[in-house]
Amino acid sequence: MNDFPTRISLAQAQEILQRLAADRRMPIERLATGRADGRVLRADVVAPTALPAFDNSAMDGFALRRADSGEGPASRRLVGEQFAGMPPRAALGPGECVRITTGALLPAGADTILIKENAHVQDDVVSFDALPVAGSFVRRAGEDVRSGDTVLEAGILLSAARIALASAVGVAQLDVSARPTVAIFATGDELVEPGLPLGPGQVYNSNRDLLMARLRELGFSPVAWPTLPDDPGRIETMLRDAAGAFDLVLTCGGVSAGEKDHLPALLREHGRVHFWKVRLRPGMPVLCGELERALVLGLPGNPVSVLATFTAFVAPLLAALQGLEEPPLRLYAALTAPWSKRHERMELLRGRLECDAHGQLRVSPNHADASHRLRGAADSNVLMVLAEGAREYAAGEVVEVLRY
Repeated sequence: MNDFPTRISLAQAQEILQRLAADRRMPIERLATGRADGRVLRADVVAPTALPAFDNSAMDGFALRRADSGEGPASRRLVGEQFAGMPPRAALGPGECVRITTGALLPAGADTILIKENAHVQDDVVSFDALPVAGSFVRRAGEDVRSGDTVLEAGILLSAARIALASAVGVAQLDVSARPTVAIFATGDELVEPGLPLGPGQVYNSNRDLLMARLRELGFSPVAWPTLPDDPGRIETMLRDAAGAFDLVLTCGGVSAGEKDHLPALLREHGRVHFWKVRLRPGMPVLCGELERALVLGLPGNPVSVLATFTAFVAPLLAALQGLEEPPLRLYAALTAPWSKRHERMELLRGRLECDAHGQLRVSPNHADASHRLRGAADSNVLMVLAEGAREYAAGEVVEVLRY
């Protein structure tokens, strides 16, 4: 009898991964704000200053006192300039204005901006046909952020806009999660590196490059290790070396029940298995365990299974290890064609997601649905989530889709 769960649901497997990640949360490191993009924030950011920090102009034009005249044609005496970055000038007196540029400090006494396009300047007189509405084109101090506001909360992913917000309130460094280190192994004596000639029964090693590319797309710096041979002793030696130095070890192949599938027994004997086999198509033989200091995820060997299990297991695990608490954006789309699902397992089916002119997301199933059909994955851009249980899906029915 197994001492670990097997043939579990996707939800159960993901729950186990979340628990494992919570116990192995990555340490905090401090980075310059401008280098923290793509990281997970681990401490709230409190604004030390307001944004804007002072009343300023939203347009090029002239700063004036709105109450100095009525609604009809009027003029002001031009008494100077206030450009961005200049210290404050003297307060405006009655009937006065100053030339001002976008972002410049609003002079004391001024409360309205007359935009340059609506002004007529002759010598030191600025005339206009009608006064702007009081307060026009003035940005008030603190209207975006007040000093002491929490502008970014721990657990979010730092996008470019969030980095810019932290910089705008003067925060020079951010506490973020260190990135997990990841080692990549492909397995099998049949694998040959691209560019070399193929012998009988051999195939090119695409899984390693698939995983390396997906990890780099997510901002990681994975390390590709030599291909694992179909030899249990050498597999143990190589995996132990990697597992002693990395946070996560990913393997492809060798996790099913064949004569050359050595990884489940190896983890049971020398490490620990947390689950093996998930009711998922493609990707049922996925294996989760630990060895030395590392978590180990053994993915199936077929390339589409690698893509599906990376999306379902690896990406969420890496996010959880970094303490990401922000829920992912969930996308749903209407099927462009019917689909018959004749098996009981949950399925991650490849499809092409598009948005029509009416803003409706639509997804077209890819009929090359076997787990070795890599071209079908290359022609698609999402995995359609088809629930457990055999059933017929009608055209127009809405399903969840996962981007990859």
